[in-house]
Amino acid sequence: MTIRFDGKVAIITGAGNGLGRTHALGLAARGAKLVINDLGGSRDGTGQSLSAAESVAKEIRDAGGEAIVSGANVTNPDEVQAMVGAALKQWGRIDILVNNAGILRDKTFQKMSLDEFRLVVDVHLMGAAICSKAVWNVMREQNYGRIVMTTSSSGLYGSFGQSNYAAAKMGVVGLMNTLHLEGVKYNIRVNSLAPTAFTRMTDDLGIPAAAAEQLTPEAVTTGLLFLVSEDAPTRTILCAGAGGYASTMIYETEGIYLSPAERSPENVAKYFDQITSSEGQKMFLQGGEQAAKFIRKAAPQQ
Repeated sequence: MTIRFDGKVAIITGAGNGLGRTHALGLAARGAKLVINDLGGSRDGTGQSLSAAESVAKEIRDAGGEAIVSGANVTNPDEVQAMVGAALKQWGRIDILVNNAGILRDKTFQKMSLDEFRLVVDVHLMGAAICSKAVWNVMREQNYGRIVMTTSSSGLYGSFGQSNYAAAKMGVVGLMNTLHLEGVKYNIRVNSLAPTAFTRMTDDLGIPAAAAEQLTPEAVTTGLLFLVSEDAPTRTILCAGAGGYASTMIYETEGIYLSPAERSPENVAKYFDQITSSEGQKMFLQGGEQAAKFIRKAAPQQ
């Protein structure tokens, strides 16, 4: 069945360039009405301009679609609420939110100031929380919503010189996990996208030209369109790049039980191979399952 978004309204943050732009164009091509949000700053977050967002909106309208523009700063709750209000005034609903806005302030942790750390976390993590909060009650009341966080391999696995970015990108995964639990009964599905694409955010990484040709934003948008569709999964981390699609999952090992008399750091060291063994590992669906497992392992010993 063809995935369509006729009658659906989507907000895409950071939609003036790169992935945000292709996300917006991809949704519009399949019938969605778009709010093109972009502060219009440079890669490090400085500056402001509506020209990029207006260009994308014009491209959508010229193709017969519907789009409005917002220059809201995702770290400013009042500006974000005004953006949501404009979408509701225009179309009366909001079905999709893609938290895509981001900046970079790359430095080693030793050289990075706390202000540089905080700014990146504010845009990526707090920005996602602020935008999600602004649409949350709308989606609950209409019993429908699709939210996507933009995570990264830097957050999932680490990346030298990106402690601020990595912390924020792992943070949005935790946000996804809990919003999934709180939204599922209202048909709000929350997922994360881990993209690999050649954009202005990655153009200084020395990616070879042949690889850059494969790492198109459009290849990532293909995955995004599924994550915001009617039949989307929920609580999924979808990785996408160069036509490859995979899922990252967080597992916990079965581990061991140590009696009160055995509980010493020396025994943790002694049994560490068993503690970290992947045999019997499971993917938990909420935090309480970990405590339940430990209590279950301890119960037979009492």
